[in-house]
Formats: sequence, structure tokens, C-alpha cells
Amino acid sequence: MNEPLAERIRPKTLDDYISQQHLVGKTGILTQHIKKGIIPSLILWGPPGIGKTTLANIIAEESKRPFYTLSAINSGVKDIREVIDKARQSGGLFTVKNPILFIDEIHRFSKSQQDSLLAAVEKGWVTLIGATTENPSFEVIPALLSRAQVYILNSFDKTDLVDLLNRAMEKDSIIKNKQVVLKEIDALIQVSSGDARKLLNVFELVVTSEDAPVTITNELVLSKVQKNTVRYDKTGEQHYDIVSAFIKSIRGSDPNGAVYWLARMIEGGEDVKFIARRLLIAASEDIGNANPTALIMANTTFQAVATIGYPESRILLSQCAIYLANSPKSNSSYMAINNAIELVRNTGDLSIPLHLRNAPTKLMKDLDYGKNYKYAHNFENNFVTQEFLPKEIENRKIYDPSNNARENDFRHFLKTRWKDKYNY
Repeated sequence: MNEPLAERIRPKTLDDYISQQHLVGKTGILTQHIKKGIIPSLILWGPPGIGKTTLANIIAEESKRPFYTLSAINSGVKDIREVIDKARQSGGLFTVKNPILFIDEIHRFSKSQQDSLLAAVEKGWVTLIGATTENPSFEVIPALLSRAQVYILNSFDKTDLVDLLNRAMEKDSIIKNKQVVLKEIDALIQVSSGDARKLLNVFELVVTSEDAPVTITNELVLSKVQKNTVRYDKTGEQHYDIVSAFIKSIRGSDPNGAVYWLARMIEGGEDVKFIARRLLIAASEDIGNANPTALIMANTTFQAVATIGYPESRILLSQCAIYLANSPKSNSSYMAINNAIELVRNTGDLSIPLHLRNAPTKLMKDLDYGKNYKYAHNFENNFVTQEFLPKEIENRKIYDPSNNARENDFRHFLKTRWKDKYNY
């Protein structure tokens, strides 16, 4: 039996589950659901190798429910109906605890496949747990999404990954016998890209290829990985590494790199909508107001490739990638919203200035809601100086225009209107 390391040390209880404390910690929402014995249908959304399948198994085990599983890759409507029938016979509407139906990679289900789940979820024959690496808003039909709670699983940080390695060395008999010493771990962390399954696979590959005792060094890890390079796999492995190279080529204004990595994804059979969504994100995150047309171009590409599919969509994707790579770059919008979110988290729910408040009733007007608000269109150039931030953070700089032709116009506009307040 050649069971991989990731399976051999897979956690069986919430206490053994690493990370995701916002969900499974002592006060985590899923912990509370399990304690109360009320498990809603839910979608677990996050990158590969962070424990979505493991968490679904643990939920079923700790809530003492029958557990059925389907893979969206090789299951059709007939398979779904058969599993639902089995689930209804083992539990269902007239039992206290209805069975759990786990669907891995639910984003790969077609609309008809997802439609076939609706009645079972709505009538309580099963509790659905879906796992996805893609944004459920794009890939799960609204009718199903409205019947499920969406929970986001965060990527593992370095501490989590080190804990996994230590667990393997402590609990797995095969690894124990190799007398492993972790002298250097940077290469292991780097090649895993936050994917626990990939980390453990590489760790096992390195350890089992050496005689005991085994001293893990960066050089040893890289030598083993380079000899066992895995081809592009759209379900994991190099999936996120290649799309990262694709986006970084666009960000770095290199159309050659962008088209090369695009070709790697196309040859690997990547979903055209996945690629097009990444182009949409890049158009806003890395180009933004330096060339607002980039976002229009990317959105048009997304709509077009979703309609025509392969092989013709490769041309549209190439055109868009080249256009984005050749566009001027700005991340000022990306930085501005990050700055604003950090400010909100640090300062909390600051009081809204009275002059900015809505005053639809006489009582609100009597309380000075909206008092002294200056309607910009009543003033010269449709502008009048007034404060739009809470008093505690007045004059705080959040948006900083990048140095490009269009945003230099923004900078000039802001200086002209606001004088010293926007004196960058």
C-alpha cells in the first residue's frame, strides 16, 4: 500500500487541525455549529492543499453524520442522483442529523449538475459541503449559493507549514525511521507555495530518497525537485506557479513572457474563464487608472472567451495579455483600498460627520443630520472645500497617484482643488 504522507497524517479531529482558527478555533463559527449539532450547507473556498477535504471529513465525524463524497471531475448528474438516493435512505428529512454530501471542486460542476443538487439541499435530504479554489460568486449558481454559507480558508503561513513537517516527523513511522533533521526549510516552503499537500509530497520524496539519517538542506530539496519536475496540472501543483508567472510577466511589461505562460496554461487545458478572470484582476491591480481602457478590454475578453471557448479564445486571450503587458502600470488603486482597509481596522467604526449624514426625516434634520453640507455643484468648478473623513483621521492620505501621464493629471487636479491637503 503506497499511501502518501499527506494521507497518513491527515487530521481526524478539530484539535489536530492546523490553522483556520477563525473557523475551527474555540470560538470559531464551525466549532459553534458542531457543538450545537446544526450544520448548514456550506462552501469552503480557498487555495489548494489547505485542508478543505480534511475539514469536511472532520465536520462529518464530529457531528456523527453519514458522509458521502463526489468529485466534480468524474461525476455526472446520474452519479449525483444515486448518491442523493443513498443519503435519503440513510438519513434525510425525518432524522435529527441528515447526511453530509461533500463535493470536491464543485466549481467544475456544470449548471445542470448543480441544479440537480437543489431539491436535496432545499428539502434537507443532505447537508451539502462544497470545496472550491475558485470564487463561488462566479462558479456556483445563485440558487445553490443562496442556500449555502461561504467560508474562506486562508493560506498556510510559514509557522503552519513548519508545524506540519514536525507532525510528520513525530507521528509517521516511515519518516521517524529516517531520523530527519530540518537544517534548512526555505526551499521546502518555497516549492510548496503554501500548499500543505505539495509540501508533504516533496518532503516525503526527499526523505525517502536518502539513507538515514537525513539532513534536510535547501540544496538537497532543490536537487530532488528539479529531477522530478511535474508538468502543468490545472488541479494543483504548478497551477498557481504558472499563473503567477503569467501575471508577473504582465506586471513587468513583458509581452513575450505573458504569451509564453499563457501558452503553457492553454496547452495544459486550463479553463479559459480562469485565465480571463486573472486578466481582469491584473487590469485593475497593476494598470488601474494609468490606462482605464485596460479594464474594459479585459472585461470584454472575459465575456467573449466565455462564449466561444477553445481553440479560438486563445487568440483573444493573447491579444488582451499583450495589450495589458504594453500598458502603463499603476497599483495606486490597489494600494489605496489596502490603506483604507488597514485604517478602518485600526480605528474602528468612527463616527460619520454630521454634515455627511442622510436626513430624510424631520427628526434627523432637528438632530443636525446633513447640516452645513455644501453641495459641490452649487460652487465654481463644481467644487467646494469640506472634510469627507471622520474628525479623528482628518487630512489622512490614503490615495497616492502613481507617476504616469493620466495619474499626473489626477495629481494636478487634486493639487488645484485641495491645495496643501493633496500636496504630494
